[in-house]
Amino acid sequence: MEFTGKIIAILPPKGGVSKSTGNEWKAQEYVIENHDQYPRKMCFEVFGTDRITQFDIKVGEELTVSFDIDARQWQDRWFNSIRAWKVERVAGGAAASEAAPAARQDSVAAPFPSQPEAPADFAATDDKDDLPF
Repeated sequence: MEFTGKIIAILPPKGGVSKSTGNEWKAQEYVIENHDQYPRKMCFEVFGTDRITQFDIKVGEELTVSFDIDARQWQDRWFNSIRAWKVERVAGGAAASEAAPAARQDSVAAPFPSQPEAPADFAATDDKDDLPF
């Protein structure tokens, strides 16, 4: 499965020692938000020091994350795990995020027209009043 969006948070890294092998492990979680009309967020995990370094994910980056979903049981409760196995930078993501603030600044600079407009006179053009109340 894939999810494309902007990284909005990087959570503190987790690590420990495997009970079965005795090897150390490290995992890092990230939160990504898509750009739909109603934006959705997803928290995903990158497992392993080598992948964390390879992906080198930063806040504000536009990414497409390929991931697997799995569930595990612990003390009669079930938990989902969303683990990324591939991360790709979205082309043009930095340009779009840099252009958006500039557009907002332009619209804030002149929010009102210099000449006030005359109010519309609807009574002169409408002979029939079609309001239901």
